[in-house]
Amino acid sequence: MIVADALWREFTALESPEGMGYVLALPDALPLQPDAPTVVLDRVQDAGNVGSILRSAAAFGFSQIAALKGTALLWSPKVLRAGMGAHFALRLVEGLDEAALGGLRVPLLATSSHQGDWLHRARLPWPCGWLLGHEGQGVSPALQARAARHIRIVQPGGEESLNVAAAAAICLHASCAEQNRA
Repeated sequence: MIVADALWREFTALESPEGMGYVLALPDALPLQPDAPTVVLDRVQDAGNVGSILRSAAAFGFSQIAALKGTALLWSPKVLRAGMGAHFALRLVEGLDEAALGGLRVPLLATSSHQGDWLHRARLPWPCGWLLGHEGQGVSPALQARAARHIRIVQPGGEESLNVAAAAAICLHASCAEQNRA
């Protein structure tokens, strides 16, 4: 189908759209796989962060994303762009409430800038589930309480915290490195 250039501007938020598109049928809702290496997104609102986290998850061997209510929609255009194809390598489960995580049998690791074991010293379990929280508020207290461990990243430069997508990449890489050490 050919779409007029003027109409393309109605479909996109991009200043310079490519002029090419694809219609994709969204997959049916899937249940969580209890033993899958999982990334749990707790109200991560920035679509660029969510897409970047999906890319890191796929790159570092995590196969499942569990997006809690309040997280940017996993199939939104900006998440798709930032994900750069990672969607097709992952099991995506979105719109979950906290109770749904009770079905996971992997240990949950909560990221925190204020408490827990230092990531570079931690022996990380595999498979596991990383809890990544809201950009300003972090992982909710209720999810913090579910965590088997709390993990923080050394930041000798003095910043209070890292961007959630940057922290995710560091943590997910550490899990991958730990898994491949054996």
